[in-house]
Amino acid sequence: MAKLPGMPVRGSQTGRPIMVLLDVLGQRWTLRLLWELGQGPATFRALRTRCDDVSPTLLNQRLKDLRELALIAQGEAGYALTEHGMALARRLATLDGWANEWAAMLESRGD
Repeated sequence: MAKLPGMPVRGSQTGRPIMVLLDVLGQRWTLRLLWELGQGPATFRALRTRCDDVSPTLLNQRLKDLRELALIAQGEAGYALTEHGMALARRLATLDGWANEWAAMLESRGD
């Protein structure tokens, strides 16, 4: 079963929604799957290939969890982000831009 807001997770006994989200995103392959599906729908086989041949058992579990959290759905074209999943992907893209600026700043310091 997927972790849901209100359930205790790493770092939060209260299960605050942000803590649950960060715990879910911190699980192996979750961010990568969301990132890949942000590029468009994909079948199980295509996702496995895009994710460097992640184990099918782990991929199945992550897809199941993300479906239970209403971040992805399965349709005729394969797996795709839901409306909430797309909103999260947009926010992750913003965070990616920030991370690139941060990395460039650290690199330019020459430490």
